[in-house]
Amino acid sequence: MSGAVSALIRKVTPRAVKAARGAAALPPEAAAILAAIPAPVVVLDEADRFRFANPAAELFFQLSAQSLSQISLRDLLPEGSRLLSLVAQVRSLDAPVSDHDLLLESPRLHRSDVSAHGAPLPEVPGAVVLTLQDGSAAQRLDRQLNFRGAARGASAMAAMLAHEVKNPLSGIRGAAQLLEQSASEDDRELCTLIQDEVDRIRDLVERMDMFSERPVERGPVNIHEVLGHVRRVAGTGFAAHLRLVEEYDPSLPPVFGNRDLLVQVLLNLVKNAAEAVNPIEGEVVLSTAYRHGVRIAVPGSEERVHLPLEVSVRDNGHGIPEEVRATLFEPFITTKRGGQGLGLALVAKLVADAGGLIACESRPGRTVFRLSLPMPPQVTGAGSQTVARQPIPLAARAPAQPSASREGHGVARRDHGAQAPSRDPSDQTLPAVEDDTVS
Repeated sequence: MSGAVSALIRKVTPRAVKAARGAAALPPEAAAILAAIPAPVVVLDEADRFRFANPAAELFFQLSAQSLSQISLRDLLPEGSRLLSLVAQVRSLDAPVSDHDLLLESPRLHRSDVSAHGAPLPEVPGAVVLTLQDGSAAQRLDRQLNFRGAARGASAMAAMLAHEVKNPLSGIRGAAQLLEQSASEDDRELCTLIQDEVDRIRDLVERMDMFSERPVERGPVNIHEVLGHVRRVAGTGFAAHLRLVEEYDPSLPPVFGNRDLLVQVLLNLVKNAAEAVNPIEGEVVLSTAYRHGVRIAVPGSEERVHLPLEVSVRDNGHGIPEEVRATLFEPFITTKRGGQGLGLALVAKLVADAGGLIACESRPGRTVFRLSLPMPPQVTGAGSQTVARQPIPLAARAPAQPSASREGHGVARRDHGAQAPSRDPSDQTLPAVEDDTVS
């Protein structure tokens, strides 16, 4: 695809690049074609300044085309970056150059596993067409499928434990209670120890039982109402000392899921974030956005499920250790002292039950858990399914300050400091399951 993109831009771009200093644009037909390409495409001039960026590139760099036109690639990457070296090689060789597994990391950009293809524009000296491919998305999807397999394995193990262990545990505890009545003082201490250990194992089995497969009733859910509920619970409890920020896309349509499961998932993620941040300077950000292009195949059919609704929980903690990231959502993976490693495994299972995906990106000072969730299906004429993007109201709260989002929609931002609002007595929620991996 990179060669075709380069040929297209080589055909229609030269005069636009030459006139870029006068803010000229691509011809409408060329802009429409390049806008439809899902891969990020940019054109750099001889000084590495951005002279064109398609919508995928805006999302990749998290900057609008207007903002990119004011800076150069060197403003986003440190000296010695392999991508800058690739661009220099394209110019020196006057030939296409490709590179893979690039790490683009700076205070303004963080991308891993990136593939890049650069090609010269002979008609414009020094200009380079750069096509990028973010391989991390495919890797996250592959890991998500592994997470689902791990959740199914945990479900089978939970069913076995519930059946084979809980009944004998009741007998052991009852026998220990009977022995305690006629035992000496020293032996009573041992009987109490037996009962305590049986209770501990029973609690573990009951926690594992939450992984068992149960039918989930799904329907349209106002995700902003769910997030508001989670924020109130956190703000009056375990996160009362933290700064809680809400950044919502008010035009987001309903989520197709189960409200109680979504509350439980988000409570676990927020609790984990609250435990990971500095008690004084800690910040947890809840955000929503609409993301195009996220689809997964349904096993056994040709159907692809669209997951455009993104819900994120971001914190400024110390990050998740590199060695546990690949297995983060598997059972019994923990970095907490005394932890059991079931919190995030349960979250992955519940998200899968809701028909969505979960992914995590982490580095020191920034950890983000992203949920990709479906919209409610609507049956139309020929039996096909479609969805109308109808906005849902934000929960009635204080007015918010709008800001620009990466998708171009308005974002309602609310900043809740450590002063927690009064608790809504009508709030009822499922208990959070402690997450054993600190971000």
